Amino acid sequence: MLQAASSCHVAAKSARVWPASAFAGFSVTRILALLAISALPFAAFSADKPSVQKARAFKAVEIGALTVSSSAALVLDPKTGQILYSKNADHAAPIASITKLMTAMVVLDAKLPLDESVALSTEDIDTLKKSSSRLPIGAHFRRDDLIRLALMASDNRAASALGRTYPGGMPAFVNAMNAKAKTIGLDHAHFVDSSGLSPQNVASPADLGKLVAHASSYPLIREYSTTPAADVTLAENGRKLGFVNTNALVRASDWQIGVSKTGYISEAGKCLVMQAMVAGQPVVIVLLDSWGKLTRVGDANRIRKWLERKPAKVAVTP
Repeated sequence: MLQAASSCHVAAKSARVWPASAFAGFSVTRILALLAISALPFAAFSADKPSVQKARAFKAVEIGALTVSSSAALVLDPKTGQILYSKNADHAAPIASITKLMTAMVVLDAKLPLDESVALSTEDIDTLKKSSSRLPIGAHFRRDDLIRLALMASDNRAASALGRTYPGGMPAFVNAMNAKAKTIGLDHAHFVDSSGLSPQNVASPADLGKLVAHASSYPLIREYSTTPAADVTLAENGRKLGFVNTNALVRASDWQIGVSKTGYISEAGKCLVMQAMVAGQPVVIVLLDSWGKLTRVGDANRIRKWLERKPAKVAVTP
């Protein structure tokens, strides 16, 4: 049994303050230098891919007041299809767990019984990336609970079980994923599994803009992908497990998010896609290969502020 939790926690941001005594005896030049150093964004130094970080210099693209640090990005008006901002938007790249949005759509399109009990098997263990899961092998879950856990908590065993129990098994499921991609016009997308663990799951930001816009038409995907937290009670022993949404912005009270999905494997970097209300209008945000730990969140916040300052945007491409 899975229950959505009503409480969530938001990390507070802290500002760096320099006491007046710290500047005693310093020249004006020295003071200006210190102030310049303090203004450097923390995200530029915070990364969870140190080996890549050494080889790749931090490079941001600035358009007016907008700075996007992710390697590829797209900002889309889903109502008109107008691209408001793009960066490497037509280049296909690994998308990691963003794949799970397609997984959810294919399951829902098949109209499989959502209350049907699905048992996790050893086939659902990740042998490619060796990722962990707190869902025990042999445990039974409703199909709709697996969809929720795959979307909100990005659980790979849940996503694997959804594909494995599709009529015809995983091969038929992957075929259905690629057929769906073609139907909705994802020109550069290709899928090989239901979890996104393989780097061969690829798409461009332009593809993902369409994917998110299409996924937003599914009420369950909107609900499940934006569940802030949920408790799972294992039927076998009554043990309760708590899960939180992998997108910290979903747990933030100042965002209105309709669809959300995060992703990470080493080949893809940190990824984030969202459909959200900004300045009273729906907007789709796609961020790929955000190498810093906080880069994708920082980019999303910068995009929102950019749109709020000037809601009527023209398309820009670095």
